[in-house]
Amino acid sequence: MEQQDTTVENKQGRYGEREKVLSVKGLTVGFGDKLVLDNLDLDVYRGEILGFVGASGAGKSVLMRTVLRLLPKRAGKIEILNSDYDACSAAERSNLDTRIGVLFQQGALFSSLTVKENIQLPMREYLDLPKWMMDELAYLKIEMVGLKADAGDKYPSELSGGMIKRAALARALALDPDLVFLDEPTSGLDPIGAAEFDELIARLRDTLGLTVYMVTHDLDSLFSVCDRIAVLGQKKVLVEGTLADMLNCDEAWVQSYFKGKRARSIPKQQEVRASSAD
Repeated sequence: MEQQDTTVENKQGRYGEREKVLSVKGLTVGFGDKLVLDNLDLDVYRGEILGFVGASGAGKSVLMRTVLRLLPKRAGKIEILNSDYDACSAAERSNLDTRIGVLFQQGALFSSLTVKENIQLPMREYLDLPKWMMDELAYLKIEMVGLKADAGDKYPSELSGGMIKRAALARALALDPDLVFLDEPTSGLDPIGAAEFDELIARLRDTLGLTVYMVTHDLDSLFSVCDRIAVLGQKKVLVEGTLADMLNCDEAWVQSYFKGKRARSIPKQQEVRASSAD
């Protein structure tokens, strides 16, 4: 019997086992009589940056919040890092929580805490570490996301929008997670700042071995750093795959999004891949 190929190549040309880090099967979520997600399936693989897109109001944030157990589901199964959270013991759930990091759209930093104290919150909740060690770890994360050390003593109100994003990312990385969720990470940033943030995400993925689930509307992010893209529509994932797959998809919304008037120019290598797939 021929062995199935279980490898996937990312943009850096590296290969790795096609291991599922997040697996969503038959997910249904609703509010009152309205269904937002209906029998949705989605897989995210280790080491990739998945860009998750869809029309405004389609349910992108609802899906992410349901995966993070911030919203209840009506049906379906969610496995994170090969564990079904619903079937885990309290100790197993706590351990699973430490392996997930989240960057919310507006940063969600606590205004009454300094950057350093915000980063230390997950450490205080899940780890038993002396203060000096938490201080060292916090400054390590601050440096990791490209902020200067003195940012650690500043409050969110003293930070620019870009600095808030980086500080929130540092908090998301506080416990050295395997899987990081990013909700519109480049929204509100100027083009230079957004490009630098994309580069930071790609660099952290490569150096830390992260898997990244990125909800975004930013075409530049999708073109430059995402290994795969999933499109939400009609209450489920319409299509998922590479950029070339998006360009060849017949769905009207997908065509409009990736080839519309505001769409970015298609790189030559993507044009070749897209045309060869026809």
